[in-house]
Amino acid sequence: MRKILAFICILALVSAVFAGCGGVPKVEINSLDDLEGKTIGVQLGTTGDIFAEDVEGATIERFNKGPDAVLALRQGKIDAVIIDDQPAKVFVSQNDDIMILEQPFEIESYAICISKENPGLTADFNRAIAELKAEGTLQAILDYWIGGLEGSAPYQSPSGVVRDKGTLIMATNAEFPPYEFIEGNQVIGIDPDFARAICDKLGYDLRIDDMEFASIITAVQSGRADFGAAGMTVTEERLENIDFTDSYITATQVVIIRK
Repeated sequence: MRKILAFICILALVSAVFAGCGGVPKVEINSLDDLEGKTIGVQLGTTGDIFAEDVEGATIERFNKGPDAVLALRQGKIDAVIIDDQPAKVFVSQNDDIMILEQPFEIESYAICISKENPGLTADFNRAIAELKAEGTLQAILDYWIGGLEGSAPYQSPSGVVRDKGTLIMATNAEFPPYEFIEGNQVIGIDPDFARAICDKLGYDLRIDDMEFASIITAVQSGRADFGAAGMTVTEERLENIDFTDSYITATQVVIIRK
């Protein structure tokens, strides 16, 4: 009888620990300071990966894909995920057991990476980016993918575009909605739309090559791709190996935690 009662008490204790979190122990994270000593998930090679190194005493778990890090969080294998705010909003909207910490982790600017051996292409891209900003095309793309404004639509190439300069290959990692993700058999999102608009301006066809995020800079350096666009932040470390265009969007790194 005593053994039975003891067993019941143990079950009650376990239930109390796991209650309200899908069988996953609740780890209290209410501020960035609470990340100290925790296990943090990041996507390999991203700025989230870089920034997480600054968290004192943290254990960093690296994943090839952002969704894999979020799944590990939901399963209780890690305590938090550091990632861009727009993908974070998508993941949270799809899973009611996670949330975004109110305090932002880091503010950053995204740009397109191009080989140091191709400064002419960087200059051409900067000219096209400036024009697309000035005429409102970039904002229209953002309004559709992020703002969700009524009447907004995906980018459509203007009629009469001449693409007589060949094809540019864009390296990306299509695991980062709404910047880039796969729908059907196509890579869609902010970066594909913006890259297409740039190529239209410059007279190129566009081909998109989906790969691991950590492989993008190497692909551009080696010439396997002409440029990389994947919600990529300009950092001093990256600038040692690659050039970047002017920034086209300001983003925020945030922390996803379990509720």
